[in-house]
Amino acid sequence: MTAKLLRRTLLLALGLLPLLLQAAPAPQHGIAMHGAPKYPADFHHLDYVNPGAPKGGTLRHWALGTFDSFNGFIIKGTAADGIGQVYDSLMYKSQDEPFSQYGLIAESLEVPEDRSWAIFNLREEARFSDGEPVLADDVIHTFKLLREQGNPFYRAYYAGITQIEALSPTRVKFHFGATDNRELPLIVGEVPILPKHYWEERDFTTPTLDPPVGSGPYRVSDFDPGRSVTYALRPDYWGKDLPVNRGRNNFGTIRYDYYRDSTVALEAFKAREYDFRQENSSKNWATGYTGPMFESGDAVTEEIPHSNPTGMQAFIYNTRREIFSDPRVRRALAYAFDFEWTNRNIFYNAYTRTHSYFSNSEMAADVLPTPAEKAILEPIRNQVPAEVFNEVYRAPSTDGSGQNRQQLRQAMSILREAGWTVRDGALRNADGKPLEFELLLVQKEFERVVAPFIRNLERLGVKVTVRIVDVSQYINRLRAFDFDMVVYSYGQSTSPGNEQHEFWHSEMADQPGSRNLIGIKNPAVDYLVQQVIAAPDREQLVLRTRALDRVLQWNHYVIPQFHISSYRVAYWNIFERPEKRPDYSLGLDTWWLNAAARDDTERN
Repeated sequence: MTAKLLRRTLLLALGLLPLLLQAAPAPQHGIAMHGAPKYPADFHHLDYVNPGAPKGGTLRHWALGTFDSFNGFIIKGTAADGIGQVYDSLMYKSQDEPFSQYGLIAESLEVPEDRSWAIFNLREEARFSDGEPVLADDVIHTFKLLREQGNPFYRAYYAGITQIEALSPTRVKFHFGATDNRELPLIVGEVPILPKHYWEERDFTTPTLDPPVGSGPYRVSDFDPGRSVTYALRPDYWGKDLPVNRGRNNFGTIRYDYYRDSTVALEAFKAREYDFRQENSSKNWATGYTGPMFESGDAVTEEIPHSNPTGMQAFIYNTRREIFSDPRVRRALAYAFDFEWTNRNIFYNAYTRTHSYFSNSEMAADVLPTPAEKAILEPIRNQVPAEVFNEVYRAPSTDGSGQNRQQLRQAMSILREAGWTVRDGALRNADGKPLEFELLLVQKEFERVVAPFIRNLERLGVKVTVRIVDVSQYINRLRAFDFDMVVYSYGQSTSPGNEQHEFWHSEMADQPGSRNLIGIKNPAVDYLVQQVIAAPDREQLVLRTRALDRVLQWNHYVIPQFHISSYRVAYWNIFERPEKRPDYSLGLDTWWLNAAARDDTERN
C-alpha cells in the first residue's frame, strides 16, 4: 500500500471512529417527553394507587344517546362507551406527570438521542383475550389498519412514521425519518394494539357489534344494542401484576346504560339505577342533587380539583361559510355573548371565563409576549394581527347587569367597518344578503345558555336558528363539516404536540372527520403548529404554545365560553379510593367497591 493510500485509509478510519464508538441506546423501562421519567426501573406500583385494592363487584355508569358499533377506530358508526378498556397499548401514560410512559405490552424501548427511531421490545407473556400472543406483526398491522382504513385523524397523526419493521417476533422498530418531532415515540406508545389474526378476516371499515378481541383488562361480556353494554374483568388478563397495573382495574364488571335525555338520566341516578355520575351542568349541580339520599350520606357530591389544562370550550365558527370568513365579523359577534350575566343568572357563578386555548396551564398566553416568545413569532410578523405582539387577548366582558348596550354598539361599529349595516330590520352586506346562520346543538339543556346570546344577536339584526339533533346525527354532521356554528370543546394536555396539527393545520381543513372543525387555513398557524411539535425542551414547548395561543386568539376563530378546574362528581357511597390521587386525571380506575357493595353485586 502506498503512503498516500495508507494516509487516506487512516483518515477515513479516524472519521468513522466516533460513529463506531457510539453506543447503541440501552433498553429503558419508560420515557418522558422532556427530561427523565419519575419512576425508576424497579418501581413496584404507581404512587396514586392502592396496590392491595380488592377487586370485584359491578360499577354502573350512564351514557347519553345510543351506540351501534364496537369499532371506535373508524369514521362510521357510534362506538360504545368504554370500549377502550378492551385494548392495551405498548406503553402506559402515568397520570401524575405531564407526559411520561412506562412499559405495558412493551417491556422496554430503545430510542437514540435524536429520537429518529424507536424499538419496542414486547413482553413474551402478552396475550390477546383469545389466548394468541401479541407479536410485532400485530403492531405493524395495527398501524396499517389505522392509517389506511381508520379515521382520517390517524393518517395525519402518524404521518411522521416512515417505516415499521419486525426485527423479531417480539421486537418492532419504528423509523421516523428526518424529523424534529420528539413526541413520536410516545405517540406510538399510546396506540391500542389490534390482533392481526382477528381483523384479517373482517372488514375494518364497517361498524360491527361483534365483541372485539383485545389484550386489555376487560372484555365485552354482554350488550343490548343501543341500550347497554357490560364489560367483565378478565380473570386471565396477562398484565394484571405489572407495576403500571397494580391497584388499577378493580371493578369486576363495568356496565353502561344509555339514556336519550340527560334529565331522565339524573333522575335515574337518584333512583339508584347507576352508581357514578360526572356532572357538566351547573344548574343540575346547584339544584339537582337534593333529597333524602344526600341528606343521609347514602349519596355523595364532591368537587375534586385537578391540574389539567381546561382547553377551549366555545361557540365554534365554521369559517368555510362565507359569512364567517371575515375575522372582523367573527370578532364583532363575540360581543353578543354576555358571560358575566350568564354566569350569574344561569350558572350560579360556577364558572371562570375562558380566554385561552390552553386555559388553566402555564401555556396560556395571558401576559404580553417575552423577548424569547417574540423571537418565535418574528418570522411570521407580517402574517398575524398586530395585536399578537402588543396586546393581551381578553374575550369581551360586561358588568353582568344584562344591559350590554355598550358592547353591542362596539359590535355594530366593527360590523359597519366590515361592510354590514341594518336595513329592513336585518343586518345585511353590500349585496343585501342578510347575516343569518344555524346554531347546531346536541343537548337540549344548552338552549337556556344560548337563548340570551341569540337575543343579543337579534338586537344586532342577526337571525339565528337553533337546531337540536340526536347524538348520531350530530356526530355525522360534524364529520362532514355540515354546520354554521356549534358548541365544541378543544381539550388540551399538559404536553401539547401532534394533536395540534389535527386541530388547526391547513392540511386537515378539508379532511372529513378531522378536528379542524373551524376550517383554519392559515400559514402562520401552520408554522407555529410545527414549532410546537418540534419543541426541543419544556421551556421551548411552553413558549411556542403561548405563541400559537396568541395567533389563534387574535384571529377570532371562536367565541370563548367558560371552564371549571375541578371534577364535579356524584356517587353512591359504596366506593373506596387511594389516599393520594393523580394530578392529571380523576383516577376512577384506581377506586374500588367496599366489601358490602362487592357482596351485593356478586350475589346479584
